[in-house]
Amino acid sequence: MTDVENKLIIGTAPDSWGVWFADDPQQTPWERFLDEVAESGYKWIELGPYGYLPNDPTRLAEELKQRDLKVTAGTVFTAFHRGAKQYDEAWEPARKVAELTAAMGGEHIVVIPAMWRDDVTGEAVENGELTDEQWADLFAGHNRMGKVLLEDFGLHQQFHSHADSHVGAQQDIETLLAATDPQYLNLCLDTGHAEYCGASSLELIKNYPDRIGYLHLKQINPEILAEVNEKNMTWAAANLAGVMTEPPNGLPDLRAVIEAVEGLNRPIFGIVEQDMYPVAFDVPMPIAKRTRNYLLSCGSRTRVQ
Repeated sequence: MTDVENKLIIGTAPDSWGVWFADDPQQTPWERFLDEVAESGYKWIELGPYGYLPNDPTRLAEELKQRDLKVTAGTVFTAFHRGAKQYDEAWEPARKVAELTAAMGGEHIVVIPAMWRDDVTGEAVENGELTDEQWADLFAGHNRMGKVLLEDFGLHQQFHSHADSHVGAQQDIETLLAATDPQYLNLCLDTGHAEYCGASSLELIKNYPDRIGYLHLKQINPEILAEVNEKNMTWAAANLAGVMTEPPNGLPDLRAVIEAVEGLNRPIFGIVEQDMYPVAFDVPMPIAKRTRNYLLSCGSRTRVQ
């Protein structure tokens, strides 16, 4: 981000167009996604699920150039708490994402931990609480991956706390930060997932300013969240129920979040994520435009480029 100085740069992601998978007929075709991102006034995107956008670096670079778009990050999934053998399982797909991200000039890898219950049935696939040994495995795996990503690809690992995973609540996040190397792991602070899990984005920014490496900007409908908690709904079911809401209609207060992030006085990306899978193809772009305009109104140093 050498060209953005001390700005918060707003971008978007395939997720805001209802894209959760590499290939799914219910999802916006990738060409339409790129066209509509550019038309909506964004300049930066994430890769989304590996395989959704073209994997060939030469072709993807040309498609991005045609639309004046750049890449901030790729995304990978891990389950390091399940033991040392999980590293090899995570690394091969992570390597592919890292290679493509670096080839596109991206500087970050967003890492999402495995969920402890099935999104469809709601049944637990493992215990919702980690043992001390499992926490240690999780810390070690992320420190190891972050070191390789940085040294071999020049990429920064940004850990994304997530609903229905073992790292979601405030204490979980603080435990992770206390036991990991800031050189190799920092936070992708997802304001929606933090709110969903009862964590405070503002407290995290205030108490761990040097560990905020990247942002996902989204909001939660508090009334629907109350229903989600009462019925113990899965994250996928909560999304179908409409727990995500278009800013500025929900929580947390993104104006306050943006003011706090600008106060860090360093460049940082804030990627809009409006979980909407599945969604009609004509729905995402108007929301993306309105969200972009709202977020740009929230701070004095918030830009799209």
